[in-house]
Amino acid sequence: MERRFVISPSPHVKDGDSIQKIMYAVVIALIPAGIGGIYFFGLHALWVIAVAIAASLGAEALFSKMMKRPIQLQDGSAIITGLLLAYNVPAEVPLWLPAIGAVAGIGIGKMAFGGLGYNPMNPALIGRAFLMASWAVHMTVFRTAPKGGTLSGIDAITNATPLNVFKGAREILTNSVNYSAEQVTEATQAITQLYNSSGNLFWGRVGGCLGETSAILLLLGAVFLMYKRIIGWKIPFAYIGTVAILTWAFGGTNGLFSGNPIFHILSGGLILGAFFMATDMTTTPVTFKGRLYFGIGCGIFTFVIRLWGGYPEGVSYSILLMNLATPLLDRYTKPKVFGG
Repeated sequence: MERRFVISPSPHVKDGDSIQKIMYAVVIALIPAGIGGIYFFGLHALWVIAVAIAASLGAEALFSKMMKRPIQLQDGSAIITGLLLAYNVPAEVPLWLPAIGAVAGIGIGKMAFGGLGYNPMNPALIGRAFLMASWAVHMTVFRTAPKGGTLSGIDAITNATPLNVFKGAREILTNSVNYSAEQVTEATQAITQLYNSSGNLFWGRVGGCLGETSAILLLLGAVFLMYKRIIGWKIPFAYIGTVAILTWAFGGTNGLFSGNPIFHILSGGLILGAFFMATDMTTTPVTFKGRLYFGIGCGIFTFVIRLWGGYPEGVSYSILLMNLATPLLDRYTKPKVFGG
C-alpha cells in the first residue's frame, strides 16, 4: 500500500486545553476562597463578588463594542478579573467600589492594550491599584471581623489587620528610644501574640481582604491548578521562599534571623498573589530562569514594602512592578538554541 505523507503548518503537537478550559479551571480553584469569604464576612461579601463579576463582564462587552471587536465573554477571563478584584477589597466596601474597580481594570488594564493576551499587567491588580489611589480609606480600613475571630488575631485590638498591627509594633520596637516603656511592652506583647496566631491565619479567623484570609482554602485551589498543570511551581515557590528568607533574616525585632516567616507567609495576600495573580500567563515570563527571577523580584518588593513602605501590604504593587519587567526577563533569560 502506498504510504501518504501529510504536510501541514505548525503546531504539530496539540492537546485538549483551550483558553476557556484554563480560565474556568482557575474560576473553580478560586471558589473555595470565595465560599470562605462569604462564611467569614457575611452575605455582603457575596454581593461584592457578584457586582465585581457583573461589572467586569459589562465593561468587557462595552469596550469590545466601542472598539468594534467581537464580544467574547464566554472565555471566562472577565470573570476571573472580577473574582480576583473582589478578593482584593475589604468585605464591607460599598458596592459601587468593586464596580468602578472592575471597569478600571478591564478598561485600563486589558482592553486599552488590545484585550486578552495583550495586557502587560494583571487587570485585577490594575483595578485594585486604581481603587487604592482613589479611595484609600475604603481600601485600608477594615471594620468587619471574621466569624469566630478578630480583625487582628489579637482580642485586645479590634481595628487593625495582622499586618497593620505588626507594622506599628515593629516601628515601636525598632525605635524604642522614641517611645515609652509601656508602649514598648505593649508592642512586644502584640508581636508575640501575632506570631502565635498561625492557626487563625491558616484557617481564616483573622481580618483582611475578602478572599485572602483563609490560607487553607487558597492552597486547595492552588493544588488543583498545579495538578491540572495550569500553573507551575517556579513563580509561587520562588516568591513565597524569598519572602520567607528575607523576613526570617531581616524582619525580626531582635536582630538578624529573629523574624517569623510563617506569619508573613500566612498573613495578607501573599498566598493569593503568589498562586493566582503572579502566575498569570500573559503578564509573566515564559522562560525557566525568567520565572524564577520574577518570583524572587516579587518577594523582594513585597518584603521592602511590608517593612518600610507606606502600606502594610505590598503584594499587589510587587506583582505589577514585576509585570513591567517581564519583557526584559524574557529577553535576557533566553535558553540556548538547540545545538548552540
